[in-house]
Amino acid sequence: MINSLTLYESTAQIIKYPIITDKATRLLENNQYSFIVNRYSDKTAIKTTIEYLFNVKVIKVNTCRLPRKKKRVGKYIGWKPQYKKAIVSLADGDVINLFTEN
Repeated sequence: MINSLTLYESTAQIIKYPIITDKATRLLENNQYSFIVNRYSDKTAIKTTIEYLFNVKVIKVNTCRLPRKKKRVGKYIGWKPQYKKAIVSLADGDVINLFTEN
């Protein structure tokens, strides 16, 4: 059993930020949420982190590692860092509030 302090410390390293694009907002209708996660985290770690942070029940986690892209700054050509995207499906009735309501 992992104690809550080490789980809380590891959550900042696993989940980086949510994705808010047109496709990701369309997935919200199906109760699916998209996040950028650590490249080396696995599906079980992502599932336990989402359940711990947002107090929801995760049904399924789909992940994909997206290809690197070139980036040009002046005459120098480099690479953007590679990242991993996770699409998390939640149980019926569970909601993650990504947008603040004022």
